[in-house]
Amino acid sequence: MTSDVRPPLVEPGDPLTEAEHRRYARHLVLPDLGGNGQRRLKAARVLLVGAGGLGSPALQYLAAAGVGTIGLVDDDVVEESNLQRQVIHTGADVGRPKVDSAADAVHRANPLVRVERHRERLHPANAVRLVEQYDLVLDGSDNFPTRYVVNDACVLAGTPWVWAAVARSQGQASTFWDGHGPQYRDLFPEPPAPGTVLDCNDAGVLGAVCGLFGSIMAAEAVKLITGTGQSLLGRVVTLDAQTWSWRTFRLTPDPTRAPITRMAPPALPTITAGDLAARLRARTAGDNDFLLIDVREPAEHARNAIPGALLVPLAGLEAAGLPRDRPLILYCATGQRSARAIQVLRSQGYGLLQHLDGGIRAWTASATAGPSA
Repeated sequence: MTSDVRPPLVEPGDPLTEAEHRRYARHLVLPDLGGNGQRRLKAARVLLVGAGGLGSPALQYLAAAGVGTIGLVDDDVVEESNLQRQVIHTGADVGRPKVDSAADAVHRANPLVRVERHRERLHPANAVRLVEQYDLVLDGSDNFPTRYVVNDACVLAGTPWVWAAVARSQGQASTFWDGHGPQYRDLFPEPPAPGTVLDCNDAGVLGAVCGLFGSIMAAEAVKLITGTGQSLLGRVVTLDAQTWSWRTFRLTPDPTRAPITRMAPPALPTITAGDLAARLRARTAGDNDFLLIDVREPAEHARNAIPGALLVPLAGLEAAGLPRDRPLILYCATGQRSARAIQVLRSQGYGLLQHLDGGIRAWTASATAGPSA
């Protein structure tokens, strides 16, 4: 399907107050948005997945635009290395849950906006439940598994979603809406093999590129909610900021693609941070025997490691001679390298394998949340 103008996603909400007329004055004079468009934004419910590099600028502009309710899904805490690109957080927020830091920033920017905090990792078991509560989803995640979860949940819920991805100085963005145009699996039918695509921890990212694509996501959200302009449905826009090379290409649904009828389970055996903590306590008591292996680099391990972990960097995993008769639990920063590590060990005939869902970030977030998390 082509990316034609579509009806607004949201019906107009309550009439604007005098304060809202003053705040949104520059929206109200836009001929194709005006008062009705602003009332649609006021009534809209938008779910933002990830309050990081893409989520930060998207969230700032969604809040400034007057989107009435914004849901935030993120289980991570603010780290100092985030501040180079995750501009909604400050140095004073280091160690805080990102959903709390981001919600405070929204309140400072626009106290008329309501924030719903979901301090959890999006996964197949909770995705549809969360997505169904909102009119539109913006995916600011930084990994392929989450993007497929977002896609499949949105297909099942019948919800459109806006996607962007950045790496180094490059970015891509589009809008997906199954039944009205393409979905993410029309662009990337299958996930890449775990560990074959570098994340920003390994590849790096130019912070300003996050700002550009987060702003594109927010602008796309405003257009979809209000029914203005031409959306990115059926188109993918790309940028290489090193050369300022912008490209746009068409994307159509694949008629041979298998329909999505349910959420797929995780492809690799995972363990949650809470379950790992319980198993470590059992191991200390002599009731559980396994090896916990950190596949990150030595400098990362030195900064922050799970107690009792053995450092075996991914590059040296094949030659490490790990025991085959003991369960192995692997972890990295976010779960991407540990997923690759499982693939490497499987190819060598290892069978008792798990990796930490969300990596040490999830572990740190769980520890910060305390026993009730």
